Amino acid sequence: MNADKAVLSYPRLSAFICGLRPHEWLFIGYFTYVAVVAGWYFTPWKAWLLAAIVATILAALSRTRSVFRDVFPLALMLTAYREMNWFAPNRYDHHLENGWVVWDHWLLNDNHVRAGIESLGALLPTYFELCYLLVYAVGSVALLLLFCNGSWNRVNLFWMVYLAGTLGAYALFPYFPSEPPRTVFATVDLPHIITVVRRFNLWILGGYSIHSSVFPSAHVSSAFSAAWALLVTVPQRKWIGGLMAFYAVSVAVATIYGRYHYAADAVAGLAVSFAGLVAINSYSPQDQKR
Repeated sequence: MNADKAVLSYPRLSAFICGLRPHEWLFIGYFTYVAVVAGWYFTPWKAWLLAAIVATILAALSRTRSVFRDVFPLALMLTAYREMNWFAPNRYDHHLENGWVVWDHWLLNDNHVRAGIESLGALLPTYFELCYLLVYAVGSVALLLLFCNGSWNRVNLFWMVYLAGTLGAYALFPYFPSEPPRTVFATVDLPHIITVVRRFNLWILGGYSIHSSVFPSAHVSSAFSAAWALLVTVPQRKWIGGLMAFYAVSVAVATIYGRYHYAADAVAGLAVSFAGLVAINSYSPQDQKR
């Protein structure tokens, strides 16, 4: 039996394969990858179960073209993020953090970056804390911008660019077990101005954040990935993607100033975000219209 006849012998499998969008394949690949890697850290049955559930849901959605399918990646992103908490080690040796913090001290203290941010009182610290807080809504806001600018027909391309950079950051967490500078170095280079927004950020991180790794910064990779995605999918208004890029730079500064991340995390997050631009090559005009 030749290859063509073999495919025709399995119409349901063929329909499933052809019905999935590239970014949905990315999700399936990502959750499968995590399940494989989990075998080196813990009994991976739950990771395999999650991968199977995701694949099943996407298979069911592959028969539809609903708005729900278009926005469902938001839920899968949160699931992918929370799954990374399974990789949190019982103890950290902090050898990575001890190297990273040297550069942070040079940047914040020796080069007076922290003093410059605080030179206008609470204004800039509040701005940067707000930027950090609003990252949780970046995906939703970017989708809204896509809709309002008549580019919803490019939503699949948006997801491929955005997810490649964001999931790319998550995928590296298991290899860099680390804790944030605000906890490892609780008395070093912390902000001198404590705003209401900062207290709220710390409350969120205390109850809902993962504790497996801070490298690379998913906040930074997500913000920059959204910027690249908007530049590609809303080309008629480049200023929208440019504004998101400016916001992403603000997020990077916020993560370092607020001691949520090390400077190394922010740089790595930026680097990983470019995976989205590479992923564009996997998308055809036909894929974009599904």
